[in-house]
Amino acid sequence: MKRGKKYTEAAKLIDRGNLYDKDEAIALVKKSAVAKFDETIEAHIRTGCDGRHADQQIRGAVVLPHGTGKTVRILVFAKDAKAEEAKAAGADYVGAEDLIPKIQNENWFEFDVVVATPDMMGVVGRLGRVLGPKGLMPNPKAGTVTMDVTKAINDIKAGKIEYRLDKTNIIHVPVGKASFTEEQLADNFQTLIDAINKVKPAAVKGQYLKSVTLTSTMGPGVKLNPVKL
Repeated sequence: MKRGKKYTEAAKLIDRGNLYDKDEAIALVKKSAVAKFDETIEAHIRTGCDGRHADQQIRGAVVLPHGTGKTVRILVFAKDAKAEEAKAAGADYVGAEDLIPKIQNENWFEFDVVVATPDMMGVVGRLGRVLGPKGLMPNPKAGTVTMDVTKAINDIKAGKIEYRLDKTNIIHVPVGKASFTEEQLADNFQTLIDAINKVKPAAVKGQYLKSVTLTSTMGPGVKLNPVKL
């Protein structure tokens, strides 16, 4: 695969064989984010979990202290008083059954997160086939199935992110933007790592965090020393 000149220059800053400390890695990722737009900084965490076993699944959510730098559009499935509450809390879209054909037939996906009150999960369940593969299905563990829609919306707007294992037992999550200061990125990253360490399944044997890589949207990856996290 041919890489662009900017990528090649940025890659020269990084020693592929080295495992960096957190602060060093963040400084390098920031330095190598040279695209013309504000790149997203992402963490890719390979775990020692085997997601095929229910007792080794990891899924949850955490509010990053400095947010993600991204404006998140929220769709809330709710009725009556809860629908009014969601609108007042700043949800971008609020609806019920009326949204089903719009999403199913018109392929409408102008939202990033879906929140639902528990009584609406029967309705939302009908969208499982389209929302599931996109990772948009509301889930009680992530705090997106709740009666407290105000708190859910406020948390998401404040920078709440969801983390879960993919099929290869890796967690992929944004921790901020290249325009963030190193301190802000370090705070966000540490908050994420603390949350993931806290939910370590008891069934996992051996090393829990196998590898941790920070990367910007267009830049090369920087490997961290997982033992120090």
